Amino acid sequence: MTTSESALAVPRPWHQALNRAQWNALVASNLGWLFDGYEAYALVLSVGTALNQLLDPARAAQAPVYAGAVVALTLFGWGVGGILGGLLADYIGRKRTMMLAIVAYSVVTGLSALAWSFPSFAVLRLLVGIAIGSEWVTGASIVAELWPARLRGRGIGFMQCGLGMGFFAASLAWVAVGRMGPAAWRVMFLLGVLPSLLALWVRRTIPESEPWARADLRRRAAAERVRNGETVGAHERALTRFTLSALFQAPELRRRTLVAFVMSLATNFAFWGITTWVPPYVAAVAARSGLTGPQWAGYGGLAYNGGAIAGYIVFGFLADLWGRKPATVSYFAGALAMVPVLFLWTTDLHLLLVAAAFQGWFAAGQYTWMSTWLPELYPTHLRATGAALVFNAPRFVACLGPVVSGALIATFGGYSQAGLAVGSIYVLGLLATPLLPETRGQPLPDEA
Repeated sequence: MTTSESALAVPRPWHQALNRAQWNALVASNLGWLFDGYEAYALVLSVGTALNQLLDPARAAQAPVYAGAVVALTLFGWGVGGILGGLLADYIGRKRTMMLAIVAYSVVTGLSALAWSFPSFAVLRLLVGIAIGSEWVTGASIVAELWPARLRGRGIGFMQCGLGMGFFAASLAWVAVGRMGPAAWRVMFLLGVLPSLLALWVRRTIPESEPWARADLRRRAAAERVRNGETVGAHERALTRFTLSALFQAPELRRRTLVAFVMSLATNFAFWGITTWVPPYVAAVAARSGLTGPQWAGYGGLAYNGGAIAGYIVFGFLADLWGRKPATVSYFAGALAMVPVLFLWTTDLHLLLVAAAFQGWFAAGQYTWMSTWLPELYPTHLRATGAALVFNAPRFVACLGPVVSGALIATFGGYSQAGLAVGSIYVLGLLATPLLPETRGQPLPDEA
């Protein structure tokens, strides 16, 4: 073999196989998810300061109740907006839905910084949640449809890590902004507008998904034939059905949706029911050692989110190397195993931070299974609707996670037993995962 032939035989690094449009899709989707993460965590960090301004002093003692209501409204809006975003992405396109979502997000985030009362704040946070919900499904769909099949997992992993990056960014911003006094929360939400404008510019460089464009032409042609009274086949008639109902009319799609819903419920319920308590648990352990609890709570949050970012990315690579099933099973098993390690067996504070990082790796990082696997389970004309429904509908149940775990903490008198009880839901994910088809390296449905 000659020198030139040897050079040609060396495989190119995977990232060199991608074109500008594919990279733009990833960068834009990652930024959108990053800013959504920032906005969600900015609320968690600043809601107490906001309520000190917005609530009548006579209601100050009930501030935790109002804070819980605002967070719940945001999560509820997130679920509603996610499903609506999926429907829009299937009917009007991935790119157009992205643009609508980013504009809506920018407007209502800025308005929430101007809230003048608790009712106005609560309504605006609901609208922010709806806008946030539309982001994920458009990003996951367009990356899945633009990236090559053999690299799809790692592309989605990089997209998904934007959420953890946003949590991290909000934590760092609050360190600087939180010292500004009673109006600090308004500054936090105003900061959430500016980067979104950059994402808006980036997203305008992305072409519309060609698979969606072809599916939309087929749908429109089938609908026209039906309107004209022409005879159409079963496949063409299926194209004309409302996407949300079509998911449950085809037996295989219905089965996939129900199985994936159970898996998503395990991921979401445990995330909101366990990981919400990681920072206060670390703070409680630190306080028992005579250290500053709030400071160590911050360390716990940073460790958890740092591990989550790594977990998101590594899952994508594992999904491409091992397959969707093995990667997902390993993350469910890892999250289940880390619950007793974190809440029961680790007492040293520094080791506790390491355990928190690994819990973030598996518990938060496992969200990448949905971003990677769900778009591969549905045909193009139903892809965003199916993925959005599975990703978001469990939030309506998962929002009870912090309530259930809080009650268990009060009942058991501590975090350990409560964490073990809530963490047992990962068993559902382990049992359900083998029931989905393996899709590693395969063309998307109806694009073979």
